[in-house]
Amino acid sequence: MTDTPADDLKPSFRSDVTVELVKHSAADSDVLWAARVSTAGEQSLEELNKDPERSKGLINYLMRDRHGSPFEHNSMTFFISAPIFVFREFMRHRVGWSYNEESGRYRELQPVFYVPGEDRKLVQQGRPGKYEFVHGTPEQYGAVTAAMEESYRQSYAAYQEMLAAGVAREVARATLPVGLFSSMYATCNARSLMHFLGLRTQHELAKVPSFPQREIEMVGEKMEAEWAKLMPLTYAAFNANGRVAP
Repeated sequence: MTDTPADDLKPSFRSDVTVELVKHSAADSDVLWAARVSTAGEQSLEELNKDPERSKGLINYLMRDRHGSPFEHNSMTFFISAPIFVFREFMRHRVGWSYNEESGRYRELQPVFYVPGEDRKLVQQGRPGKYEFVHGTPEQYGAVTAAMEESYRQSYAAYQEMLAAGVAREVARATLPVGLFSSMYATCNARSLMHFLGLRTQHELAKVPSFPQREIEMVGEKMEAEWAKLMPLTYAAFNANGRVAP
């Protein structure tokens, strides 16, 4: 893709995220193959599927008793577009994940920035470890939007000025904030995704409470929806057993 000349770029603002499943090799049969090889050797897909209730029961047993390795023999690659601060949280998840993010050293970064939507709770109440977020007032939303947009415009203008003066992209990018949108490919397996979802989403069926930042939860919800379609038995077992990764 050819970068747009700096003079033609104007900041734009988003309150959503993008998650696209770009490729996968992931099915419930992958779990069954991996689990049954220890007792039955290699089996055909026909053999695996001839007793659906037995397959469902096996996957639930593996999930319940936390036999995790059979859930690793699959792969999903997502294309994700989100604010940089979301990716900084993503990097806490290292086991079973691979990442490649767009580079501010090699291309001019586009002026797309995050501004919370009106449904994003703004105010934190309580102490750390025992707090909740509540909706802000219209005045608070207005102040947040105005302050963020002005800050973004100033930082991107400084970035453009440095580029125009011949400063290297890897130096000029230092002026840009973590609210800038970036994009990456993220590849994981079902076990690593379950661990991610257990920490980065809130759910009524979860045995262990989680308090994710809303923006990474938005990404997690979209990833979860794609995974649920690929591996419905595994997904059902994950929910039935408290959304704890095996």
